[in-house]
Amino acid sequence: MKEGPDIAHIAALIGDPARANMLTALMSGKALTVSELAEEAGVTIQTASSHLSKLDDGGLLRPRKQGRHKYFTLASDDVAHVLESLMGLAAGSGYLRKRTGPRDAELRLARVCYNHLAGDMGTQMFDSLVEQGHLVLLGDELELTKTGAAFATDFEIDIESLRKARAPVCRECLDWSERRSHLAGSLGRAFLSRFEEMHWAKRDQKSRVVTFSRNGAEEFNKLFPGT
Repeated sequence: MKEGPDIAHIAALIGDPARANMLTALMSGKALTVSELAEEAGVTIQTASSHLSKLDDGGLLRPRKQGRHKYFTLASDDVAHVLESLMGLAAGSGYLRKRTGPRDAELRLARVCYNHLAGDMGTQMFDSLVEQGHLVLLGDELELTKTGAAFATDFEIDIESLRKARAPVCRECLDWSERRSHLAGSLGRAFLSRFEEMHWAKRDQKSRVVTFSRNGAEEFNKLFPGT
């Protein structure tokens, strides 16, 4: 038997169409019930429960109980990172869903990738942070510079708290629609939270779409000018 991680097992868990739809729905960062995930997957609640049990056993989900209800979220940022990368690989290889929804353009402009900003505005923010010298790529590692830390602090993000947490502060995530990087990690999450706190942007509760107000978009473009 070959040694090392069993990627075939994880790939098989993700590769089932119903389970892939459930995992994609959880990329919104919102906790969903069995019935909600069954609807997303187009299967019965009983079948959905079986799928969710397999995903939970595989370490891809985190179940939570609140009262009589059981909710599911993705287990970690690592799971979201793999899913977004797979979406990018599928899109780049021409494997796209044949039916595009009415909100497809909005998803490509700005959406939630688990807990950070993705889409055209997400890649614009990443490119601008790099261009301004706030982020730097050292080999495969993405690092926040001193000027970047000061920039984030001025935006009322507590960098020291982020550094004390277990999650990486900065992380590159390949954007499936733009096929360029957007910012993940705790800093990416903090930026999206600040956009919401300042009422620049709002998440659509029924999709992954992030809608920026007119003023929010103007302020965003001032802070993260496009090239």
